[in-house]
Amino acid sequence: MIEATRELLADRRDVWAVVSEPYHLAEWWPGYQGITPDRRGLAEGARWKIIRGIGPGFLRRPEAEGTIEIVRVLEGYELRWRDFEQGFEAGIQLDNAGVGRTRARAFTEGPWWRLLAEGGRALPRQALARLYDLCQTAVEL
Repeated sequence: MIEATRELLADRRDVWAVVSEPYHLAEWWPGYQGITPDRRGLAEGARWKIIRGIGPGFLRRPEAEGTIEIVRVLEGYELRWRDFEQGFEAGIQLDNAGVGRTRARAFTEGPWWRLLAEGGRALPRQALARLYDLCQTAVEL
């Protein structure tokens, strides 16, 4: 498992509002540039169509379509999904870190060679940097 942790300058409920909106996944999770959720939205077992980013991977084409399945939703605290084509699970866990702050932990889990070949080792750190920027922008507005 590859993971990263970061403190975000926003309340956990506000961070969850960003994380739990299906269309926002492409804004904070690197490697995805478009999301089309199925009719179930954010629910365990839901399958979402994704459009990959422009960066090539060892086993994938840039801007290729793929499918992810929502594996776990713990309202306000955790979101986990399985990326079928890339062969790993990923997700985020949120916890309170004081007034107006959230401790976020992003992770990828799968075969080490697959994470290495697909660039999965950097995804958690990059996801938290993007989420930090999104939350910081919202706080400043």
